[in-house]
Amino acid sequence: MHTTNSPARRKRRLGITLTFLAASVLGGLAYADTTWLQKLLPRTNAQQTQTSERGPQTSGSTTANGKRSDGTSSNNWSGSANPFLGTTSISPASVTTLSASSTTTTATTGSFASRYALLAWNDLGMHCVDGKDYSIMSILPPYNNLHAQLIDRQSGKQVTSGVTLSYESLRDPSGSINTSSAGKTNFWQYVKALYGGAPAPNRGLNLSNPAVSNPTPSTQPAAMSYNQVQSWYEAEGLPILPYDDTLTSNGYNKNYYPMVKVVAKSSTGTVLASTQTVLPVSDEMTCISCHASNSNKDAAKPPLRGWANYSADPEKDWKKNVLRLHDDKHANDPVYQAALLKLQPVAAAGLAQRADQGTPTLCASCHGSNALASPGFTVTANGQTVKISALTSAMHRLHGQVKDPIKQIALDSIGNRDSCYQCHPGSVTKCLRGAMSDTPGLDCQSCHGNLGAVGKASRVGWLQQPNCQACHHDGKRETAAVTDVTTGALRVVTDTRFATNANTPKTGFSLFRFSVGHGKTQCEACHGSTHAEYSSKNQTWASSHDNDLLQSKAIQGYAGTITECTVCHATVPLTKNGGPHGMHTIGQAWVNAHGDQVEAGGASSCTACHGSDYRGSPLSQVKIAKTFTHDGKSYALAAGTKVGCYTCHNGPKGD
Repeated sequence: MHTTNSPARRKRRLGITLTFLAASVLGGLAYADTTWLQKLLPRTNAQQTQTSERGPQTSGSTTANGKRSDGTSSNNWSGSANPFLGTTSISPASVTTLSASSTTTTATTGSFASRYALLAWNDLGMHCVDGKDYSIMSILPPYNNLHAQLIDRQSGKQVTSGVTLSYESLRDPSGSINTSSAGKTNFWQYVKALYGGAPAPNRGLNLSNPAVSNPTPSTQPAAMSYNQVQSWYEAEGLPILPYDDTLTSNGYNKNYYPMVKVVAKSSTGTVLASTQTVLPVSDEMTCISCHASNSNKDAAKPPLRGWANYSADPEKDWKKNVLRLHDDKHANDPVYQAALLKLQPVAAAGLAQRADQGTPTLCASCHGSNALASPGFTVTANGQTVKISALTSAMHRLHGQVKDPIKQIALDSIGNRDSCYQCHPGSVTKCLRGAMSDTPGLDCQSCHGNLGAVGKASRVGWLQQPNCQACHHDGKRETAAVTDVTTGALRVVTDTRFATNANTPKTGFSLFRFSVGHGKTQCEACHGSTHAEYSSKNQTWASSHDNDLLQSKAIQGYAGTITECTVCHATVPLTKNGGPHGMHTIGQAWVNAHGDQVEAGGASSCTACHGSDYRGSPLSQVKIAKTFTHDGKSYALAAGTKVGCYTCHNGPKGD
């Protein structure tokens, strides 16, 4: 061991950059409302600082999202679990900050030199829309959520009042820009019949506050508001589509990763900071593989009325077939008949005929969905009260036994993402594209289980999701969060270093996209959104699919998880375990000081990131080439180096 006066004590070990991964969660659905949207209680002007007009408004210290101060909702959810319920809480950690005489690190170059840091993100990593047509049926509306946090780099704390935040369309490096949705879809023609709301063209629905209808990003800045419960700025329900403004002979050019610019200004209009992020959206959610006319006869027999054969529009064709098949399947079911009579207008002759007469069907009207805060229908049939199955349960349970149209194998028997990409986005969109997307052996089932597990009647959709600690615990990085793909049971661990917040956003659940960490910063602010966690594997922009990496690269100089302390701290305090996930300060200051800490507290606490053999692990990997100096010697580390005690020393006990 090092002694107080030994030369080894004067040799300081190497600082490191840690990159942490967040758990992947199957998603891609949007948040909106159903035909009872107008029944939700609107808030007063005093409760909502954002106006429905374009242009930033000064944010006040108000409660957002219609929630009371205790985090509960003022809306009546009829017993349905609402994904926005609850507050986040962080237990105080045992943090060691070194003495005031310790070295500090000051950022003086690059974008870090400004006083404020602005981080923005989309909440899901991918939102789905039905596409261009809503005249027959709808699963999800155009609905995207934008969140942001502003940090004062002098204090290291969030700025929650006295500023305005706005968003606007941004041209990506390919030149693609998306400034309007109206004219690219017939959504606004059918939104009243489907969802009960009546937003103007280029205005969206709003699950949290129907009185506020946020605009599609455009070249005109639009306001974000401050959500006191979640401690972020937000613009909810942005009706953006995966079609940019370039019109070709085949329609509008597709871009699943349209970009927006977020700007923070002082109360006097001075720009404090700006950033860029993606509002990912896909129309690749489809049933066309099995339900297009004359397709895959083994998986879908022709409807009794025959195939729609609507060659003029393939999207309308499969939707017509779905409603016809649905009517056929349940024609003699008294529960179905009762549900048809509960719809407004009623659909006594079936959903297909109702659509032919001009009224489309929202799937979540009958089948409850937490993605839409819809409780679904409870009906009385043959003297019994019956709750109609939730949408996620009905869809996944049924289709788990359906054969892949190409492989002719039941989807539940396919152990990779091909089974999910038959319906979810997708092989083109690449919804699962984040840091874990190319991990060998890791697929949708690794975190969620198979379709049968996702479709269990007891599962609470959109709340009962994978968490980070099921894979990231005790210095390990597992490649499967579930212990049994047929049940979807998550691995249970006691290590909370990388854990999502308990009971967030609702008691009994723990979601990454609502969790907070160091400095009460949202996990997604530094790690990226679910399915799109920032990856350092690709540092070069090649197409719009790479738009995710642009923000982190601009903020810290390289793509990947935000790990540089100087992003949020103009003067970085030297700490042993006060950083994110209990990590120490990184950089030259830690190189100079870490020897004393090892001597004082031992090296065992280092193993969580540096490996049990002290030779480094993926968590202690530098993402770009870095050079440090120590006792007059320079150490040049190539990108990808896994830093450990043997990088510069002969293990933890020697030189």
